[in-house]
Amino acid sequence: MGNSSSMLTQYDIEEVQEHCNHAFSQQETVSLYQRFCQLDRSSGGFISADEFLSVPEFAVNPLAQRLLRTVDGLNFKEFVAFLSAFSPRATLQQKIEFIFKVYDSDGKGSVSFKDLLDVLRDLTGHFISEEQREQVLKQVLEEAGYRKDSSLVFADFVKILGNPGLKMEVEVPVD
Repeated sequence: MGNSSSMLTQYDIEEVQEHCNHAFSQQETVSLYQRFCQLDRSSGGFISADEFLSVPEFAVNPLAQRLLRTVDGLNFKEFVAFLSAFSPRATLQQKIEFIFKVYDSDGKGSVSFKDLLDVLRDLTGHFISEEQREQVLKQVLEEAGYRKDSSLVFADFVKILGNPGLKMEVEVPVD
């Protein structure tokens, strides 16, 4: 499994499925492996940031630069783990963990007002002013019981995003 030109064995499939809490079926895992091999242009067994940017949907994502910190240099198992948060079989907890990692840009386990503002800036671009962004974010935090100077930890994200209606899914085409 280290070299993307090798074949995926039944053991590899089961290992990846176990690692990703069975977020994808065996058939979906094989399809993801084929896509991984297409993206791994260097055949080194890892996908670089540049290779990820070759996916048009990823390249135009306003959070692409933030996501690249998470995905640069992934092997196949890590690639599937990254995508597993988008599986319809992923738990709400797994989805929130993924979102938290995107917001926690320095990986220190907490998200500041500045981190939240940076993401909001990435998402809104020039469509709203900096003052409007700060005002909206401050109001959202206050409604959730937090202040501008609050530092949010994972449990806070669970409290805020714990709505069972959270949708964050992709469909894996199966041949």
